[in-house]
Amino acid sequence: MAPPIDRSQVEKIVREIVVQLLGGPKGKPELVVSISARHCHLSQEDVETLFGKGHQLTPMKPLYQDGFYAAEETVMLVGPRRRMLPSVRVLGPTRSRSQVELAFTDAISLGIDAPVRPSGKIDGTPGCVLVGPAGVVDLKQGVIRAERHVHMNVRDAEYYGVKDGERMSLRIESGFCTTVYEGLLVRADATSKLEVHLDTDEGNAADIDHAVRVELFKP
Repeated sequence: MAPPIDRSQVEKIVREIVVQLLGGPKGKPELVVSISARHCHLSQEDVETLFGKGHQLTPMKPLYQDGFYAAEETVMLVGPRRRMLPSVRVLGPTRSRSQVELAFTDAISLGIDAPVRPSGKIDGTPGCVLVGPAGVVDLKQGVIRAERHVHMNVRDAEYYGVKDGERMSLRIESGFCTTVYEGLLVRADATSKLEVHLDTDEGNAADIDHAVRVELFKP
């Protein structure tokens, strides 16, 4: 009689074959941890309200993910207490709905109770006022604290054994500030590069500038 099949071994072999067929890395994928400072995404309609009819965003610096960029344009952000951030960078390309992403300390200083949400999930969130050189947008909703997440492609997902929408952990080794962040949302698709996004509060708490090692793992 043939010995019973070890299901875990079969799954491991299948995963390795899939990674090879997809052209995935034989070793550990290169991980980039990026700090996402306060910024906003704008709809084309809001771009034209803020910067003038027919205005198009002007790319200033490409971001790590292909096709995305920091624009030359900035806006003033005004909160309900009339407190303001005078220069918030716009990221491109434009989106269907405008959105502002702040760190926790930014939101506190503005008097905005910004919830933690995945990017794009803005229904029921607070708003703010955006001021540009050509006009003002009274944003009724769209201010969030973007939850920490990791972008990856399908080859990276196979390597780590995760799927889009699942959760991972990140360990940042940085002396006495060594930190483990749990619950990173996995955003896997066909083309993304492996990159973790933290906000400025999270990056500063872990002293990311002096980190000697970062490790992404499935809990």
